[in-house]
Amino acid sequence: MGSVFRSRSRDEQAATVARPADQPSQPRDPQAPKGRPTPKRSEARNPRRTVANTPADRKDAAKRRRETRRTALTRQREALATGDERYLPPRDKGPVRRFARDYVDSRFVVAEFFLPLAVVILVLSLFRAGPLQSYVLLLWMAVIFLIVVNSAVIAVRLKRELRRRFPDENLRGAVPYALMRTLQMRRLRLPKPQVGRGERP
Repeated sequence: MGSVFRSRSRDEQAATVARPADQPSQPRDPQAPKGRPTPKRSEARNPRRTVANTPADRKDAAKRRRETRRTALTRQREALATGDERYLPPRDKGPVRRFARDYVDSRFVVAEFFLPLAVVILVLSLFRAGPLQSYVLLLWMAVIFLIVVNSAVIAVRLKRELRRRFPDENLRGAVPYALMRTLQMRRLRLPKPQVGRGERP
């Protein structure tokens, strides 16, 4: 009997040493971490959304690609008409390209009448009258000369203005972009002109 009481006393002393009396055992906190972070609601839903949005077969995937492409093209056409920067093609995006467009659209440019004048000169060249052929040739040379001079002036002034307004921006390609726009008739330009003639861009 004595050995039984002695062993129990030793066991109780060992338990007392392992867990002091001033630190009683506490029940497990249900909010305590479980060894891994609890996923957010949005993260928990993402796998289900991914499964729901995954196309069932190749035909369904091709149909979705066509719909996405059609939506993007529709937005791009609307942006070309309204000037919305968000959906413009990459070559038309940015403040530099916008200023280059506005600079050209706010001025009277000889090159925009190139196509109508070319048609008139072509029609006049069909007449075989000797003096008329000479006049047509002179008219054609005068048109080319005016376009070259006007384009050179626009290029020099636009480059200077771009450097002043956008000293830290990449200006590569902005001047050729503007000169190509001058060759289009104003009403046919895309993106549509956002400034009137004579307005400051």
